[in-house]
Amino acid sequence: MLLSAGCVNELRFNSSCSRLIVIMDSWILMILVIIPGVWSGDWRVTFKSHCALKGESVLIKCEYDYPYGHIVTSVSWSKAKLVSGHWRLFSLSSLPSPPDHKYVGNYRGDCSLEIRNVQHTDEGGYFFSFVTTLSRWRSKTYSYLTVKDLIADVPSTVTEGDDVRLTCMSGCPTATTIVWFKDGELIQNPVFKARREDTGSYYCATWGQERVRSASVALNVQYAPKNVTLTVSPSGDVRRGSSVTFSCSSHASPPVTQSGYSLYKDGQLISSGLNHTISDMQPNHSGWYHCQARNNISRMGVDLINSTKVHIIVQYGPMNTRVSVDPPDVVVGSSVNLTCSSVASPAADNYTWYKRTDSLRSTSLLQVGSGQVLSLQVVEKSHSGAYLCVARNSLGENNSTEVLLTLKEMAYGRQPLQALPVLAGIGASVFLTFVIILFFWRKHRDTEKKQTGEPDFSFSGSSNSTSNEESESVYANVYMLPHSLPPVTAAQDITSAPQRNSHYEHDVLIEDEVTYSAVTIKPRNPSHLNNRVPQNPRSRPEEHDVIYATVVKSS
Repeated sequence: MLLSAGCVNELRFNSSCSRLIVIMDSWILMILVIIPGVWSGDWRVTFKSHCALKGESVLIKCEYDYPYGHIVTSVSWSKAKLVSGHWRLFSLSSLPSPPDHKYVGNYRGDCSLEIRNVQHTDEGGYFFSFVTTLSRWRSKTYSYLTVKDLIADVPSTVTEGDDVRLTCMSGCPTATTIVWFKDGELIQNPVFKARREDTGSYYCATWGQERVRSASVALNVQYAPKNVTLTVSPSGDVRRGSSVTFSCSSHASPPVTQSGYSLYKDGQLISSGLNHTISDMQPNHSGWYHCQARNNISRMGVDLINSTKVHIIVQYGPMNTRVSVDPPDVVVGSSVNLTCSSVASPAADNYTWYKRTDSLRSTSLLQVGSGQVLSLQVVEKSHSGAYLCVARNSLGENNSTEVLLTLKEMAYGRQPLQALPVLAGIGASVFLTFVIILFFWRKHRDTEKKQTGEPDFSFSGSSNSTSNEESESVYANVYMLPHSLPPVTAAQDITSAPQRNSHYEHDVLIEDEVTYSAVTIKPRNPSHLNNRVPQNPRSRPEEHDVIYATVVKSS
C-alpha cells in the first residue's frame, strides 16, 4: 500500500504502477488467506484471573482472535479503577509504574502480560484491546489480579526454654517453598527451643525469590537476670570519711526496673534501687556487699538473682588506743608487761612508749621503748610513774591515755618469788664464807692450844665418841645484839634464872632470853677436869676449866 501511494505520487498513475498495485494486492490477499484464524475467526479475548504474592512476578496469559480480513495494527492493556463510585479504564502506559508492566504477546493472537515486583497497587481487573485495519476490539471480561502477602506467624514473647514454631502463611493457593531468616541470616530449622540468643527479627520468604518476603516480626525471649554486677565507685581503697556509690546492673528480658534492684550488706537489706551512695564512710561500713535483681522471670525456679559479693574494707588511722597492765598489782622486784592496743585498718605496725617526767620547771615525755609490749623484768621504784603509747599506721597515729604505774612494798618476812634465787645465792655465799672463816679460826686455835698446853675441845651434835669417857657440858649463849649496849650491872651466876637485863662476864656480854646448847669438852685428863669442877655455883671457875661461847646475831 505504501508502494502504491508512492506510485501515485511519483509516477502519476502510469501504467507500470497500475500493474504493480494489482500484483501487491493479490499477494496481500493470499497472505491473509494463508494465516489461520484471521480470515475465518470471531472477535474474542481469553484469559483468567491470577493470585500473586507481593514482590513476585506474575504472567497473565491471554489469547485473542478476530475475523478474516483484519490486520492487527495496535494492542493495549488497561486497568479498571474505581473513581467517584464509577469504574474507569486507565491505560497501563499512563500508570505510575509502567516499567513493571511488560507486554510479552504479539500481533497474531497472543496477548500475555507480565507484571514484575507485584505490589498491592497492581491488584485489580485488567482489560485487553486491539485495533485492526478494519475495526477495533476490547475484551468483554477482565483478568483479575489478586495480590497477597506472606504472613510470618511468630510468637511475640516466649520464656527461655519454651518450644517455638515459626509458621509462614500465604493467601495464594499456589504452593511455594518457604525459607526463614533472622536478622537477615538464614536459619535452618523453624522449630526450636527458645534461648535468650534467639531474640530478634524474623521473616519468611519464597525460595529463589528472597525479595518475596513477609513483614518482619520480632521474637522476644524473656529470661531472668544474668550477669548481675555490683560496681563500687570510686574503685580502689576506701578511706574513712570518703563518699562511695554502689551501682547494680544486669542483663535481663524484660529489663530489671529501678525497684527490681536491692543492695545488701552482710545479708542485711540496705536499700532498693539502681544506685546507693554513702557519703561518709565509717569503719562500721566495712563488710560484704552484694546486689540482688529480679524481673518476675524465674530461672530453674529461682527469680531472685544475686551478684558476686564485694568486700569493702574502710581504712583509717589508729583509734581507741589504750594500755593494759599485767599483772595489775606490781611489787618491787617483780616483772610487769604493759601492752598497747588500738583499732586501725590496716593494723598499727609501729608502737612507741613514753614516760612522763616531772621537774621543778616543766613536764616532758621521755621515750622509754618501742613495740606493742613494754616489758619490765625487775621492777624498781624508779619505774613508777605515768606511761602512754603512740600507735601508728600508714594513715595516721593515735595516743593512748596515760596509765599510772604504782608499786607496792613487799610485806615483812616475804620476798617476791622472782628474788628467791638471788637471795638464795647471797645466803649460800655468806654461809660458805662463814664455814671458811670458822675452819681457819679453829685451825688457828688448835695451834695456840698446842703451844700453851690447853686441853683440846671439840664440838659434836651427838653423843657418839671413840672413847667411853664421860662428857661434860658447857653452855653457849645465843642472843640478839641490841642497837645500843645497856649499862653494866653486877655479875650474875649463869645458872640462875634468866632476867630481863644484861651483864658482862669474862669480857663476854650475857643477855636475857639466853638459849643454851650442849657443847662436849674433851680434856686431856678427864679426871683432872672432874676434880676441878667448883662445888659452889656462884664461885668463878678457872679459865681453863670452863669456856663460854657466845654467838651474836646482828639485827
